[in-house]
Amino acid sequence: MTEAVLPRDEPVDDGALLSLAYGAVELSRAAAENAEFERCRFDRTVLAGSALPRVRFSDVAFDGCDLANVRWDDAQLANVTVAQSRMTGARLTEGWLRDVVVEGCRANLAAFRFGRLQNVVFRDCDLSEADFQNAGFKGVRFEGCRLVSAQFAHATMDGVRFSGCDLFGVRGVEGFRGAVVSSADAPGLVYALAAAMGIAIED
Repeated sequence: MTEAVLPRDEPVDDGALLSLAYGAVELSRAAAENAEFERCRFDRTVLAGSALPRVRFSDVAFDGCDLANVRWDDAQLANVTVAQSRMTGARLTEGWLRDVVVEGCRANLAAFRFGRLQNVVFRDCDLSEADFQNAGFKGVRFEGCRLVSAQFAHATMDGVRFSGCDLFGVRGVEGFRGAVVSSADAPGLVYALAAAMGIAIED
């Protein structure tokens, strides 16, 4: 893997960047369509606010990065790990995530609307108020995540599991049809289920 050098190794329209190691560099102004990163590593890289529609990441690792408010609509992520990174307000609408692990990340207010998520693991993440509306899940696991007020309206869940999660106030609870929720997590769904059925709960 070669050390990335800027501006030479900044993303450009329809460009491919291969086997590069990005350190603590600033890429927040990156703006390119159909860029591709393959076998790359990002370590403490600042990508906050970058606009990379239809970007493709394959065999890529993000570690300790700032991905807040990225605009990566229609992105493709395959064999990707995101660890200990800031993803507040990240926008990956209509994206395709396959074989992805997101661990120890602050991803509150992140948007995955209309996305396709297959074999994805969210572990020990803050996903409060995240938006999964109309997302299609297959073989996805949420482990030890905070999902307070997250939106799941019209989601479809196939083989999705929740364990050790805070589900208080989730919205669009009908989107949980087909999911497996641990008994310890189930009480967090009570108010959402009651509201969906028109039941008022009094103290």
